[in-house]
Amino acid sequence: MLKKKYIVHGVVRRSSSFNTGRINHLYENPFKKGKKFYLHYGDITDSLLIFNIINQIKPDEIYNLAAQSHVKVSFENPAYTTDVDAVGTLRILESIKSAKLENRTKFYQAGTSEMYGKTIRKNLSENSTFRPQSPYGAAKLYAHWITRIYRDSYNIFASNGILFNHESPRRGETFVTQKIIKGLSLIKQGFQNKLVLGNLHSVRDWGHAKDYVEGMWKILQYNKPDDWVLSTGYCCSVKKFVEKVAKKINLKIYWKGRGINEKAYLTDNNKCIIELNKKYFRPLEVDYLKGDSKKAKKKLKWQPKYNLNSLINDMLNKYRK
Repeated sequence: MLKKKYIVHGVVRRSSSFNTGRINHLYENPFKKGKKFYLHYGDITDSLLIFNIINQIKPDEIYNLAAQSHVKVSFENPAYTTDVDAVGTLRILESIKSAKLENRTKFYQAGTSEMYGKTIRKNLSENSTFRPQSPYGAAKLYAHWITRIYRDSYNIFASNGILFNHESPRRGETFVTQKIIKGLSLIKQGFQNKLVLGNLHSVRDWGHAKDYVEGMWKILQYNKPDDWVLSTGYCCSVKKFVEKVAKKINLKIYWKGRGINEKAYLTDNNKCIIELNKKYFRPLEVDYLKGDSKKAKKKLKWQPKYNLNSLINDMLNKYRK
């Protein structure tokens, strides 16, 4: 957004320690004249604060990326996940309406492929059935529908982006792609002995976050509000992802065992470097998610520039010597 010459306002939760590591390179002196980037202390669970910020700034566009976005954690913290991911969206929409910004402010809601949940193995589009299998997916589905309701009821330019898995070097280390990239890199360098994973056979449509945030922007530049799927249309299992990363860093492995006892060993010395633990399995698994972005490609002229291999290369660069 800064590259597109926007003045950007962000909301960050107050903490006794610095929690802005991913955006420190964008920091501007708070006393600098002509600033383009502002941070406000706040939380999506605080209705009054959200209203005050929106009413004060009167933004042209709002991108709601606030979420408790870890699916496994949503089973452990379902009430908090719902408050943030579901009701948080309602708070923003209600603030737009209450501040009488319906004709000024465009709103983007960050949806997720997890809303589809348990599906048959087919490409998933804007018209596919939702059947979430986690508190996270259910909360995001509420946010999806409340966005549509406020769009239709109050004529707010409110759009949903149903984004499939999007990764980058900035991905949190508890998410499986970053966990695999970091773990295998450190094993290769001799700084880690073992990587512990969950469901190896979960299949996902993984793309690069750079492509997806460009898609978010395009969604709000379209001539009317709508719902949009953004995906690569290419699927890969967690196991296959491991194999791709291992091959790129010249870590030769083989698999042995079945089910929870499946493990990966180094070919040269038979050392076990990957094992599974039930702790990392979800109570309800989503086995397969693959997106269909024909609508976005046709109407938004959106096209991913990264494939899975170039995504992995970009993520590996963070750990290469």
